[in-house]
Amino acid sequence: MKAIAPPSVLVTGASGFIGGRLVRQLIDRRCQVSCLVRANARIDELRLLGVQSLTGDVTDPASVARALAQSQATTVFHLAGLVKALHRDAFTRVNAIGVETIAAACADRAGPPVLVVVSSLSAAGPCAAGQLRRESDIPTPVSAYGRSKLAGEHAAAKYAAAVPTTIVRPPIVFGPGDRGVLEMFRPIARSGLHVVPGRGGQRFSLVHVDDLVAGLLLAAEQGERLPAQGVPGQGVYFLAAEEQPTYAQFGQAIATALGQKPPTLLRLPAPLLRLVGSTADAVAHLRRRPGWINRDKITEALAGSWTCSAAKARAHLGWSPAATLADRLQETAQWYRQAGWL
Repeated sequence: MKAIAPPSVLVTGASGFIGGRLVRQLIDRRCQVSCLVRANARIDELRLLGVQSLTGDVTDPASVARALAQSQATTVFHLAGLVKALHRDAFTRVNAIGVETIAAACADRAGPPVLVVVSSLSAAGPCAAGQLRRESDIPTPVSAYGRSKLAGEHAAAKYAAAVPTTIVRPPIVFGPGDRGVLEMFRPIARSGLHVVPGRGGQRFSLVHVDDLVAGLLLAAEQGERLPAQGVPGQGVYFLAAEEQPTYAQFGQAIATALGQKPPTLLRLPAPLLRLVGSTADAVAHLRRRPGWINRDKITEALAGSWTCSAAKARAHLGWSPAATLADRLQETAQWYRQAGWL
């Protein structure tokens, strides 16, 4: 009997926080994994995992086509993207043009692979008071980052007639190895302070990285695909934990995960936060390196609540988080400490 070849998978953004966890899961599933990585990417961990590293850039059609040909991928997970940048056109180049380059290259294949594009809740925008964002809602992004991610979704949709494509929009992603939510952990761990933007009543959704990865795999295997003609929300999934804490509640949950007493809340009014964002941008330009705090992120923080419903993913994919938010935060806190990040 002829042996069945393992599935061939190409991952972009594999050297990042989410990509690294996805690659490990694919290897555990005995997939043949190839990764499209930039020439200056840190790929030591990928080498240790034994995956095929293909040097290229998601905005370069030639290197993307070459990666698809060399990997012979039947599934592509496109995670590469910018979450912070010094200039807005960098967001467009990577988050929008990069998606179009990947989708176009997939469409050129004789047998186009399944394409899973990781977008963001930022592409959908904040939700109305007391309501959860759903996939069929009209997107209203408020930041340069969010607009670039929505542009990437539109770029993928242009090739939906040829490429079976699914878009996943995660909210805030956290877990071992994440440096974004680490910025919320550190003040609480070091001084017992937790910054709350504005009035602090906004709620937001989160998803643990391992739960997100599980959802990405399900989306590739059995997800709804983008239609050839635009149907709002079709082929799109939100993946989020059930809990939607306020900033104050999240700070208390982090303190509990750290084994500390509830933090002191430092409420910063909107004008002061905008000043902080502008100052951070000025410093970033001087250092020529973007930071996690910037005007774009402040705009999102002050825009209202950022919550979304994972009901569609539960119904279509059978997806659900493997643990509670409290358990996931405790696991993350333990990893941060063991890694010496706190």
